[in-house]
Amino acid sequence: MHMAAPADQVSSKHFVLVHGVCVGGWAWFKVATWLRSAGHRVSTPDLAASGVDPRPLREVPTFRQYSKPLLDLMGSLPPGEKVVLVGHSLGGVTIALACELFPEKVAAVVFVSAFMPDHRSPPSYVLEKIHTMIDFLESRRMDWMDMEFKPQDPEGKLPTSMRFGPLVTRAKFFQLCSPEDLTLGRSLMRVGSMFVDDLKLQPPYTEARYGSVRKVFIVLKDDNAIFEGFQRWMVQNYPVDEVREIHGADHMALLSTPAELARCLADVAGKYAACIDDGVAPVPRCRY
Repeated sequence: MHMAAPADQVSSKHFVLVHGVCVGGWAWFKVATWLRSAGHRVSTPDLAASGVDPRPLREVPTFRQYSKPLLDLMGSLPPGEKVVLVGHSLGGVTIALACELFPEKVAAVVFVSAFMPDHRSPPSYVLEKIHTMIDFLESRRMDWMDMEFKPQDPEGKLPTSMRFGPLVTRAKFFQLCSPEDLTLGRSLMRVGSMFVDDLKLQPPYTEARYGSVRKVFIVLKDDNAIFEGFQRWMVQNYPVDEVREIHGADHMALLSTPAELARCLADVAGKYAACIDDGVAPVPRCRY
């Protein structure tokens, strides 16, 4: 795929790209390459027990600890710097937590077919709701196929682990990706968790902090994991500043449609984020 960025892209933004469950910062490598070639700064942190982070999952008992690498990055930003914070899949709950703690450091937050909490319910609400809402909206339930869910300890104090099997990976998450990207994904995936039980215990993120950040939701039209109907329900449940969509994108649009996704992110940044170097006028809305 041709990844060249527009030659007239001159405004530099700082993007922080947050991965979903069982993968790592590596999943953004195509999008990050496009954005960097356009002159932007890009950070792709590995969350705890993800990517090349050395910790095993059993040493990460809470969602807050899982999210700590991102929270540390946000806390290290110099005063006055604002980033474009992007989350994919479970990364939506992680970036929502970062917005709650550091709203003054976020120019805009972008949910890429990502779980998007509201400020009325515990953060677990959207993770639990997907099972009933998929049946109502799509007349089908998510078939987890060969996905493995296992307790990590007999007492149930540690979060339930999950592992992607080859069938569900190919059919639900990577169905429009190249065979090479599917092989890469399968080789780099790790055991992860959704941390649902821990998130049930957390208070809702607040309207004053998380709710104050400008929000964009990118709908992936051909997502077989978080179906389009559920993506749009999340936006209905918690309206955002703007909804965009990418056609021909499966759940792993980071790999299947990286140029389209990167252009959309650059467009969002041009519209909502103050330029790091010089001020520029908003660019037109993208639609793919």
